[in-house]
Amino acid sequence: MNMDTYPGNLFVVAAPSGAGKSSLVKALMELDSRVQPSVSHTNRDPRGQEKHGREYYFVSNEEFDAMVQAGAFVEWAHVHGRRYGTSRKAIEERIAQGGDVVLEIDWQGALQIRRLYSNAVLIFILPPSLEDLRSRLERRGEDSPDIIEMRLHNASDEMAQAQSFDYVIINELFERALFDLKAVVHAQRLKYAAQSRARAEVFKALHIT
Repeated sequence: MNMDTYPGNLFVVAAPSGAGKSSLVKALMELDSRVQPSVSHTNRDPRGQEKHGREYYFVSNEEFDAMVQAGAFVEWAHVHGRRYGTSRKAIEERIAQGGDVVLEIDWQGALQIRRLYSNAVLIFILPPSLEDLRSRLERRGEDSPDIIEMRLHNASDEMAQAQSFDYVIINELFERALFDLKAVVHAQRLKYAAQSRARAEVFKALHIT
């Protein structure tokens, strides 16, 4: 099936760890019921209050391997020593029904998605500075000092990939960053290609092809 003809939109949000990607996407979905998540699979253990099927599907290495072999993922990647994958079936079913899907994945996965689905909208979230990113990671209290240093080291390479994305949002003030994210989603829905897919009956009635 050709995703370019589906009525829904596919938004892909990436960021270095600690930049606020998950908080922004959660706030967006609370404000806009048309945007739904696609829950990724991972072979890491749950953190904090995470629950299976909500933040992620937590699977064993063997289960993850089997899904890779079966072609169940549209993308998967190694991130900080763990593997994460996005279900092909979950995305395509939602978008085929006219809904919008938002993916929270790393930059590697985002570029894989772009190669598969040319109409995917890629959004990169940046922190205002590396010092701010360090503070956020420390305040989060989920990682050891060694893990924080690894995440900061990886962040420089990750942020260099922002040039390959369609939109870049700097999360300096949360409310402003959320406004920017909502603006991107709304603008995408108004593009000619997106409108002609989502409101095909109107275009047909107006004899626009």
